[in-house]
Amino acid sequence: MNLRWQIAQWGELRWWRAYLGKTDHEAYLLRKRAYWQRVLATAGVSPPPGSVVLDAGCGPAGIFIALDQCHVDALDPLLPQYQRHFDFFDPERYPYARFLAQPLEALAEEKSYDYVFCLNVINHVDKLPEALHRLAAALAPGGTLVLSVDVHRRPWLKYVFRLFQADLLHPHQHDSADYEAMLAGEGLHIDSRFLLKKGRLFNYVLFVATL
Repeated sequence: MNLRWQIAQWGELRWWRAYLGKTDHEAYLLRKRAYWQRVLATAGVSPPPGSVVLDAGCGPAGIFIALDQCHVDALDPLLPQYQRHFDFFDPERYPYARFLAQPLEALAEEKSYDYVFCLNVINHVDKLPEALHRLAAALAPGGTLVLSVDVHRRPWLKYVFRLFQADLLHPHQHDSADYEAMLAGEGLHIDSRFLLKKGRLFNYVLFVATL
């Protein structure tokens, strides 16, 4: 297991605990559900009722909270810690979802999901190429992948960040062209891309891709 990834996972949990420590959790869930609905609208993706969906790297309030008409697998290696530290995260609250406490690289399902969501996750994983391959392999024929990620605005800076581990929570540093090439390498066609947020160093970009 990559030490850099272990550090990132520790930092991820620490970040969540600090962020949610003084937050009204029910109000947070309402805001988060509304946010996910806006993301779906922006992406032009609307899973029909009964769709089989993967929320890869779901966190304690991933897009699964807005997909109650679907059959959802919600996957995250930190799920036991979220349940331990956040009283609002109760799997029984989401009877339509199956929760899988495992890293994305360990996903075994193939050709299973009509929709795969990987939102602000792919640059958090241990082995990025393997994780992306598992996402592509999990899609049913004609399935849709919705992936969002922070990308470097200035490609040369990704090499600086890689050298000095300047971004603790993100073991992988890439620009938009890198992710486009990786998606294409998995046989995925990028149907659309959206700039969700423009930053000084990073842009937050969403890709919608299909097999």
